[in-house]
Amino acid sequence: MAMHFDLNDLQAFRAVADLGNFRKAAETVHLSQPAFSRRIDKLERSLGVRLLERTTRRVTLTAVGREFARKVGEMLDELDATLLGIQGIASTRMAEVTVACVPSTVNYYLSQVIRRYHALAPRVRVKVLDAGASEVLAAVSRGEADFGLDFIGAQEVELEFKALVEERFVAACRRDHPLARARKVTWAQLAAYDFISVSRSSGNRLLLDQALAGVSERPRAVFETQHVTTMLGLVEAGLGVGAVPSMAMPGPDHPLLVSVPLVDPVITRRMGLIRRRGRTLSPAAQQLYDLFQDVKVKRRRPA
Repeated sequence: MAMHFDLNDLQAFRAVADLGNFRKAAETVHLSQPAFSRRIDKLERSLGVRLLERTTRRVTLTAVGREFARKVGEMLDELDATLLGIQGIASTRMAEVTVACVPSTVNYYLSQVIRRYHALAPRVRVKVLDAGASEVLAAVSRGEADFGLDFIGAQEVELEFKALVEERFVAACRRDHPLARARKVTWAQLAAYDFISVSRSSGNRLLLDQALAGVSERPRAVFETQHVTTMLGLVEAGLGVGAVPSMAMPGPDHPLLVSVPLVDPVITRRMGLIRRRGRTLSPAAQQLYDLFQDVKVKRRRPA
């Protein structure tokens, strides 16, 4: 097939695919909006397919456009890495790595890894896509993230799952709460207090509901949040107690929050790195991926 488009056209398409807006995309590649539109039209005519659906308010990718955007992104990333290596300008140019993760990993683990990475590679920009477990899985599958940190994905054929830690769920409460000094707490005991839960859209909620399906005395939510981090904010405010993965809890020196092991039953989740099988990561992304395996997840002891 004769190609009647060039690298600039592909870069323009990638910009609008990422931003979902013609004006912002045109500014990114330093073109006027009419000139930018002509590039996209030229690319679609050359390929003989429609890549974008355009309305007066928004731009969305067609099914063909989504797949093409993923492949164009991989190609441009590989080309960029190759040129950086050949030209020897890595020290003067800002590279970029995108990591998708569930929010419960951010405060006390992901932040620690990124801090170390920034010290090693100060000129690499790190984008964090914090989303629910299913959204993280989808972002990695579609190539929107270089890799992800998730507790689902081990059964996906197109993804490689590398386990990092098996962590248990713990009760989260304030230091002045009656449960704070307990060595362990049953789910039935937790049910006696105002309970704060994450919503049904959360992967953690699905995991807990399945594990507690046969438990008659289980907590019923008085408050509900979208993310674990928000739930901990309500716990800290004294509105109730919650059940969270141990990775989401601060260390024993936190002035307000305490974690207590939950039993009867003990519920765990396996956290790991996910990446598309067979995909070669850029040097910058590979360095960060390897660092996640080097920085051990601290098993937090209850305060």
